[in-house]
Amino acid sequence: MNKTFVIAWIVLFVLWMAGSFVVHGVLLGADYAQLQHMFRSEADAQGYFPIMLFAHVLLAGALAWIYARGHETGRPWLGQGMRYGIAIALLTVVPTYLIYLAVQPMPVAVVVKQIVGDGVVLIALGVVTAFLYRNAPRPT
Repeated sequence: MNKTFVIAWIVLFVLWMAGSFVVHGVLLGADYAQLQHMFRSEADAQGYFPIMLFAHVLLAGALAWIYARGHETGRPWLGQGMRYGIAIALLTVVPTYLIYLAVQPMPVAVVVKQIVGDGVVLIALGVVTAFLYRNAPRPT
């Protein structure tokens, strides 16, 4: 664990939480309000907020850790970051929401918005990760 990793972990945590709030709290808020029977009440959800924070701590740490070990030193960071964000979205966001669609009566339009919104967040996080590691050598 080095300084770049710790900084990346913290920055990614903050940005991921903010991005999730924008996507799910702001952009999809009205959609979710129409599906109240599928979600916890606001009051009930607040009791689980520490779990949400912990999950994002894990996500941010894993995102930084995987990139640190897989980036190509000397290659342009922007392209690497975009490819990384797309790969992580295809590994996580896309299949997760498609699986939820298969087992929950979620409207397809909402699932598409979730995939697009979280996909954009992950691509942006991939770019930020690559930027933070742009001058860091890959660990051996």
